[in-house]
Amino acid sequence: MARRVTFKGAPLFLTGKAVKVGGRAFNFKLISPDLKEVKLSDFKDKIKVVNFFPSLDTPVCDLQVKEFNRKAAGLGPEVVVIGVSKDLPFAQARFCSANAIKNELVLSDYRFSSFGLNYGFLIKELNLLARGSLIIDRKDRIRYIQLVGEITQAVNFDEVFAALQEIIKQ
Repeated sequence: MARRVTFKGAPLFLTGKAVKVGGRAFNFKLISPDLKEVKLSDFKDKIKVVNFFPSLDTPVCDLQVKEFNRKAAGLGPEVVVIGVSKDLPFAQARFCSANAIKNELVLSDYRFSSFGLNYGFLIKELNLLARGSLIIDRKDRIRYIQLVGEITQAVNFDEVFAALQEIIKQ
């Protein structure tokens, strides 16, 4: 996997562990809108779709969260969709309330950067997350990774959810 992304063509470097499909998912510690710690282990025995992005205050991130929320509405209880950014929990709560985000759990990596560092998606120069998605199966194995090379571009939503359907079938 590339250890860099671009922003409007300018290179940015990713820091942290580089994860691979088939590898073990690393734990993370994120903060919920009510300021509680949330860990990977809190989603035991579920398929986890993790939607990560730089900031809700950008049009592409806004679109990304809304699209994941829309697509998550049709998923069963065995799947949880988690949105992760370094936005403050208060801003995330305000965004989710204003946009009726009810099918995706949006969490913050602002305090520990543990998701960004443990998965290698933290942009060194900006201290923000890159853009992408990953799917972690019920046994906490990484089954799918999509890292968007140019962070001003959107995730390929159809590809993510096609991969998810294949993982659900298995």
